[in-house]
Amino acid sequence: MLIPRPAPGQGKWWLIGTLGVLVMSAFAIWFGIAASSGVQWSDAGHDIVSDTRVQVTFDVINQNGKPVSCTIEAQDNEHSQVGVTTVDLPATRTDVVRYIRTVRTVTRAVTGTVDSCHYR
Repeated sequence: MLIPRPAPGQGKWWLIGTLGVLVMSAFAIWFGIAASSGVQWSDAGHDIVSDTRVQVTFDVINQNGKPVSCTIEAQDNEHSQVGVTTVDLPATRTDVVRYIRTVRTVTRAVTGTVDSCHYR
């Protein structure tokens, strides 16, 4: 069985289209792997300690024995950031570790949450 050939003058478009599909497929695979790996976190609550402090409880998942750095923020009623801190967490091989850290605020916060975590 013979595979039909592209019409004369159309071969370059078939090549460009094929290369485009291959590049976009590689990008989609890379993006999927990058998005599903790495450290993850989950907010577990907060406690407003005073007008200038909030304690944030959170779980860090999938540390893989690596130290992690997390940015924690406090917000007021209007969702404005009133405090932020970055905490360095020790390496651990435990699947899920619960941490409680305090964020100092400039005014009274109504919530505290983890903004991001990444391997150091």
